[in-house]
Amino acid sequence: MPDALGWRAKFGVLAPSTNTIVEPDFYHMSVPGVTSHFSRIHIRNQDLGSDAAFEALLEQVREEIRFAVERVMTAEPDYMVMGMSSETFWGGMEGNRQFVKQIKELTGNMGVATGAEACERVLQNFGIKRIGVVTPYQPVGDHNVELFFNEIGADVVRIKGLRCPTAVSIAHVDEATLRQALLDVDGDDVDALVQAGTNLSMLRLADEAERWLGKPVIAINAAIWWMALRDNGIDDKIDGCGRLLHEF
Repeated sequence: MPDALGWRAKFGVLAPSTNTIVEPDFYHMSVPGVTSHFSRIHIRNQDLGSDAAFEALLEQVREEIRFAVERVMTAEPDYMVMGMSSETFWGGMEGNRQFVKQIKELTGNMGVATGAEACERVLQNFGIKRIGVVTPYQPVGDHNVELFFNEIGADVVRIKGLRCPTAVSIAHVDEATLRQALLDVDGDDVDALVQAGTNLSMLRLADEAERWLGKPVIAINAAIWWMALRDNGIDDKIDGCGRLLHEF
């Protein structure tokens, strides 16, 4: 029997316990008959102040993700969504493949949307190769993002990491800072802008920036949600969240 509210699809969403942006963003993009059910990955030490601290946080994610999957599976979801992007970029294409394999093994071969693969599909849809990238990460995080994009054939012309000191502080980055970051990585040599980091609040700004920059601006949360919907045959168009969800 279909779920009374999630009669088209129920998404199990994995998100860090420190993330306060991805959940309201996904709810903002909701469509009739699709529900998202969050399971939190316990982050005990949210320090991101150095490359080593960033790596240590991802180790926490790897230790805790199995428990988050087990909890959300009790809701009997139809599909999984990773509401954190850095882990899916880590190690390039092979790192993303291994992450997807892990989730499939834990869920009985359930489909899963990741930020990295979503970005790959988005660039293919737009036919774009040259990008500017904004992240909240330390240099080690930016390196892994650039590695993934290079491996899928994209040229990262410029990348700007905001080097947020903690996981929670990513959500404190204001619109003025994000607007300037977009301008810093933009240029005539860039065909599109991409934002990584699901705890950055970029969804609405990306939609606006596409109009004044005249090119695609991809918010990672929009890309992940778009992939999840389209993987499940849900073609609803959503306004106010960028060209991606409105046109493709």
